[in-house]
Amino acid sequence: MTLFLGLGIAGVVLLALSLVFDGILEGLFGGLLEGLFGGLVSLPVIAGFLSMLGFGGAIVLGTTGAGTLAATVAGVLAGLVAAVLTWKFSRALMRDQTDATPRNQDLVGTSGSVVTAIPADGYGEVLLRLGGQLVKLSAKSPVPVARGAEVWVEAALSSTAVSVRPVER
Repeated sequence: MTLFLGLGIAGVVLLALSLVFDGILEGLFGGLLEGLFGGLVSLPVIAGFLSMLGFGGAIVLGTTGAGTLAATVAGVLAGLVAAVLTWKFSRALMRDQTDATPRNQDLVGTSGSVVTAIPADGYGEVLLRLGGQLVKLSAKSPVPVARGAEVWVEAALSSTAVSVRPVER
């Protein structure tokens, strides 16, 4: 039983090392295992297999009257299940895509309100919604715009400034 528990603990330690030193241990082999069997041979998969082999074998050996061979077979089966689940879970995480990052040009055509009055020859500030978040940007307008007025964004001048025009209702 000590051997099985040692294998289980070694698998957990290997998993912790693969999480802490992400990619370093694979890099030591010069990418030798990269892409082999579509990612089935990776440190998290090996660690999952090894720990379930050890702990599964220890459970079977300690709770049943079966011998070492039966405990080893049960541990190998549990390890294979853990390895396949780890492989599928890691592939699902790698395929996860995020939404596109909002750009300055996404502001064009949106409405907002003036926070600091905009003079005809200078800059003021407007409050706009970009990607669901409120952002305060510098704003320029060809005509003066009072504080609290609603404006439309005509152009994004930079990452921190926009050109606006007042909304006429």
